[in-house]
Amino acid sequence: MPSAAADEVASSLPVGAGDQRSRRAAGRAARERAPRRDVGREDPEDRGRDALAVLLAQNAIRAEDLLPVRNGRMAASPWTYYRGAAAVMAADLGSRPHSGLVVQLCGDAHLLNFGLWATPERNLSFDLRDFDETLPGPFEWDVARLVASVVVLARTHGVSAGGAEEAVAACLRAYRERMSGYAAARWLDVWYDLVTVDRFLGVFSEPDRIRGAAHIERRARKRTHRGAFRKLTEHRGGHLRITEDPPIRQHRDDGLAEELFAAYRDSLADERRHLLDRFTLVDTVRQVVGVGSVGMRVHLLLLEGRDGGDPLFLQIKQAGASVYEPFCGPSRYGGHGRRVVEGKRLVQSATDVFVGWAAARGHDYYVRQFRDMKVVADGALVAPRLREFATACGAVLARSHARTGDPVAITAYIGRGRAFDEGMGTFADAYADRTERDHRRLVDALASGRLPSAPGW
Repeated sequence: MPSAAADEVASSLPVGAGDQRSRRAAGRAARERAPRRDVGREDPEDRGRDALAVLLAQNAIRAEDLLPVRNGRMAASPWTYYRGAAAVMAADLGSRPHSGLVVQLCGDAHLLNFGLWATPERNLSFDLRDFDETLPGPFEWDVARLVASVVVLARTHGVSAGGAEEAVAACLRAYRERMSGYAAARWLDVWYDLVTVDRFLGVFSEPDRIRGAAHIERRARKRTHRGAFRKLTEHRGGHLRITEDPPIRQHRDDGLAEELFAAYRDSLADERRHLLDRFTLVDTVRQVVGVGSVGMRVHLLLLEGRDGGDPLFLQIKQAGASVYEPFCGPSRYGGHGRRVVEGKRLVQSATDVFVGWAAARGHDYYVRQFRDMKVVADGALVAPRLREFATACGAVLARSHARTGDPVAITAYIGRGRAFDEGMGTFADAYADRTERDHRRLVDALASGRLPSAPGW
């Protein structure tokens, strides 16, 4: 059941025009509900829940044959565990006092859920990229998820404790300063703010800017529909087919993907439905993606336009309830696929023209383009430039929160002193410790045979 504060959270979006004085007062009053330094308090002996049980409870709506793959991927390192354990962190955050300053949460704002991809105008933008858990909720939960990810990634990839501390500080400073700027900005200026690739690269040193620009250009050029077409298709028996790579990609004969595609069409605006109708569905496969998403039903669809050189790939992904719903109340949307898409549109400056949703056979789904110039860093690439990358992520998170929350109240809550930053910094270290303990429990459960793991993961 939702917590006692859930109704307050769910009813607090959107922000009205209110006068500046009352909005600042609301931010300062929130310090009484959730003292800023208290965010760093962690009692490892008084958690009140079993992290492994929280993870196992998510299996109820997942494809059972893929659960061993999920377990194996999460067990690979504390970082992969952290990526897959959003539900565990939501339960930990939801048991604590919160500010009541509501934004549209990304819900899983870890470092590698920020990336570059093409806007509808075909310009590269740096933004949040994953919204499976999106829901209105307290702004500091996204901040906590982000800064803890900085420390977990740093430890996993050999960054010193001092380097991790600097990166967390830089991330929080970028968030605070950017939010303060939005507090003085016009609403339309906040809404239209876009972090271009040049602006993203601006936080790096000149040598890294040059190398980064070249890397991004190469990756974006490859990660297109035509690039996927060259890599992932073949002619077999006179027909164009997506290549198989079990268990990552496998054909299924149950007709589910085709059923979902037909339902998805109705979720599009007229002009986008017109564009979609210029393509013909050619082939579908079941796909395994991510870490925490493994086990959710995902389909990759190949469509063909005017000829064999005009492909379109769509990804249809199952959407369950947000892990924050027990603490923030249910989504106002009837289906979780629509919840994801509407949250994505609220948080991102520019959104894929083909996003939509569907439902079939008792499950909800959302749809998006596959790849479409998406450039996502990996941990090994980010680690040597952790401070700079965390700075860029902190600034983007502030932008997303300012779009849907009240930047004046959030700025007043954070204040000009060090209380918020110190509390969040302490939390990041403590939660990284907790993640390592939880990861060890998962590894032990797999080693003992209590949980299954697929060979090779």
